[in-house]
Amino acid sequence: MRSGRFFISKSTRITILGVMLGVAAVCLVMSIHNGFESEIRSRLLGTTSHISVFPFGSPLIENYNELTEKIEAFEGVKAASPFIFYKAAISSSSEGDGIVIRGIDLDKERKTSKIADDIKAGIYTFSPIENDIDSVPGIIIGSNLAQRLKLYLGEPVVLYSLKGEDLHRKARPRVAKFYLSAIFETGMFEFDAQMAYISLQDAQKLFSIDKAVTAVHLRLENINDAELIAPQIDSALGFKFDIVPWYILHKNLFTWIAIEKKILFLGFILIVIVAAFSIISTLVMLTMEKRTEIGILKTIGSTPASIRKIFLINGLFVGSVGVIGGWIFAGLLVWIQNKFNLISLPPDIYFISYIPFEIHYIDFLLAGAVTVIICLIAAFYPANQASRLNVIEVFRQ
Repeated sequence: MRSGRFFISKSTRITILGVMLGVAAVCLVMSIHNGFESEIRSRLLGTTSHISVFPFGSPLIENYNELTEKIEAFEGVKAASPFIFYKAAISSSSEGDGIVIRGIDLDKERKTSKIADDIKAGIYTFSPIENDIDSVPGIIIGSNLAQRLKLYLGEPVVLYSLKGEDLHRKARPRVAKFYLSAIFETGMFEFDAQMAYISLQDAQKLFSIDKAVTAVHLRLENINDAELIAPQIDSALGFKFDIVPWYILHKNLFTWIAIEKKILFLGFILIVIVAAFSIISTLVMLTMEKRTEIGILKTIGSTPASIRKIFLINGLFVGSVGVIGGWIFAGLLVWIQNKFNLISLPPDIYFISYIPFEIHYIDFLLAGAVTVIICLIAAFYPANQASRLNVIEVFRQ
């Protein structure tokens, strides 16, 4: 390793650099997926919560107040909140669009979601504004939607709904006027561009579902208890509702992320395998350069196994230094990205506006262990060749 000859020493350094970059690439890819999954989960659960209770066999939940109190009595349940969830049309003075309306109870929703924390402008309230003609309640909409509708705080909007109407020739949509009381921003384009919140009572009137809601969602003390608590709630409610934990509600998204993470891990391990070929070439060159030294060692009594061990330790050293260097390099890049958000993303495609990184030490250890094993396997061939050198032929040359 410390040979004074130029080629071998430089080749060894390049090999270590190759292993280091391979390990860093694997660790960075794993950290990107961990961060992406964690960020998406956090933002999704900020609006949909940990467990959702949907009606089973009917479109609505009638006794939602009683149901909410019963759910909140469960151990591990932090809070429960009823809501109404339907599509509607919205119109400002200059633009119109189709959006998703969510009717909520402000106080209860604050305990089950992060909508109150996501308010970027205005006040988290639906308090009506009184004028000479009528009383206009408030509405909270996403930042991208407000931008698309060219809306500012305090300006009026109109919602239209045909929910519950007979679609005959003279059917007319129900119309409700609101003023923009607040603008929220979750960082997820799908929510910020298509979601609006109104009061539960206003939503019941708009969608003609008096004294009913479409679902109840709840927040747990510990998100990891969702798999355990969901069947308990289902059993206690007599299996009359569809109890859906977060990992089922968003199963397609998180399954895709998990599969992609495994595939990319295997793909980026190929970089390490390519670096392992550099180890083979470096050790083969080292064997050729150290023929005399190997011959002397054998002459004074070294066995083929001990010679083989020298070269295996050499390969292990290259792999270990490369792994440690890769860990440090990946950790540094993760810290820089998380602090300065240098790499951005189009939010309408990737849900979020930047690449988040999250280090899981088990991923780093797995990448390091696989790399060391690959380096040992790569070192075995030149180590075996070195151990089989014939002493007589070495000294003849």
